[in-house]
Amino acid sequence: MSTPIPTSGLQLRSLLKSSGELELSLAEVEVTAPGPDEVLVRIEASPINPSDLGLLLGPADMAAAVYSGTAARPVVTAPMPAPAMRAMAARVDESMPVGNEGAGTVIAAGTSETAQALLGKKVAVLGGAMYGQYRTLPVASCLVLPADATAAEGASCFVNPLTALGMTETMRMEGHKALVHTAAASNLGQMLNKICIKDGIDLVNIVRNPEQAAILRGIGAKYICDSSAPTFLNDLTEALVATGATLAFDAIGGGKLAGQILTCMEIAANKTAAVYSRYGSSVHKQVYIYGGLDMAPTELNRAFGMIWGIGGWLLTPFLMKIGPAASQKLRDRVAAELKTTFASHYAAEISLAETLSAEAIAVYNRRATGEKYLINPAKGL
Repeated sequence: MSTPIPTSGLQLRSLLKSSGELELSLAEVEVTAPGPDEVLVRIEASPINPSDLGLLLGPADMAAAVYSGTAARPVVTAPMPAPAMRAMAARVDESMPVGNEGAGTVIAAGTSETAQALLGKKVAVLGGAMYGQYRTLPVASCLVLPADATAAEGASCFVNPLTALGMTETMRMEGHKALVHTAAASNLGQMLNKICIKDGIDLVNIVRNPEQAAILRGIGAKYICDSSAPTFLNDLTEALVATGATLAFDAIGGGKLAGQILTCMEIAANKTAAVYSRYGSSVHKQVYIYGGLDMAPTELNRAFGMIWGIGGWLLTPFLMKIGPAASQKLRDRVAAELKTTFASHYAAEISLAETLSAEAIAVYNRRATGEKYLINPAKGL
C-alpha cells in the first residue's frame, strides 16, 4: 500500500540573477503524484559530486559570499564574474534544482506493473533535482538496491561507477589496451582501480601528493605517478612503456597535464618504434577531459607528433551511444558489486540546511580527495 503522498517538500535551488549574483536557498515545492510508469521516491541520501558543483556554485566567488536567512532556511548570495554571466546566459533568472543522483525509498507508485513492483523498495535514482525530500521519476531511472543495502551505500550508484565503467568500455571500443587516469585517488579513481584489477587492465594513476599515492597502494594499484615529484615525467613515461597505455581520462582539465600525458605517450611509443618519422610516431594517442578541477586554460606544448586527439567525455552521451541493453549490463554490475568494487566513502553526512553553511561549502567546494559530502534531506527535520 502506498504511503499518503505529501503535498510539498523542501528542495535546494540555485538561482543566477540578472544582477550578477548567485543565490542558493531552500524552497517549498509541490510534490507531484506519479504517473502510470513513475514512482515517488523519498530521498534519503544524495552525494555532492564535482559534476553537481557546476550547477550549484559554478565559478561564483564564494569567498565573497553573504550568508543570511535562518538556520532552517539559509540563503547564500555570492557574486558571479561577468565572463561567467555571459557563458551562462541561458540560466539567468531561472531557479534550478540541483543534484544528479541519490537513493531512497519508493513511497508511491503508478498503475503499471513495473511501477507497482518498486513500491516499498530501496532504489538508487538518476534524474536531477536530488537535493530535496521527494522526487517523482520514471521507473527506468531507478535501480533496485540489494536488500541489505542502505540508501547511503546506494546514493552514488550512477555517476562515479558508470563513469569508471564507461572509461574501460571506451578503451575497448576504441582499440586501446591500457588507461591513464588523473586525480586518481578520488572515489571514482579508487573504483576504476578496483575495476581494472578485477578485469586485468593496466592502469596508470596520476596523483598530486604522496598521501594520495599511499591510498592507491593500499588497494593494490601497481602504476602510480606523483605529479608533485621531480621525477614525475620520467616516472610517467616508464609506466606508459610498461603498460602501452595510449588513452587517458583527465579530471583536471586546465594547465599542462593533458599535454604532458600526450608528450610522454609519444616518447613511450618512440622507444619501441622500428622506423623514425619526422611526423612523430604512428600510434594514436588520446586524452579525454571529463572534469574541471582546474578551470585554467588547457596548455598543449605540441611535442607529441601529429597522431593524437584531445576532447571532452561525458557519461550521458556515452550511455546513449552504447544503447539501453549495454547500459543495463553496466548498471547490473554496479548493483552486484555495490559493497565491494563500487563502495563509496564520505567525510560527513549533512542536512539540506547544512549544505548551505559556510563551513560545509568551504570543504566540499575544495573538491579534495577524501572530503566528499553526502546530503541526507531527512536530517534535522
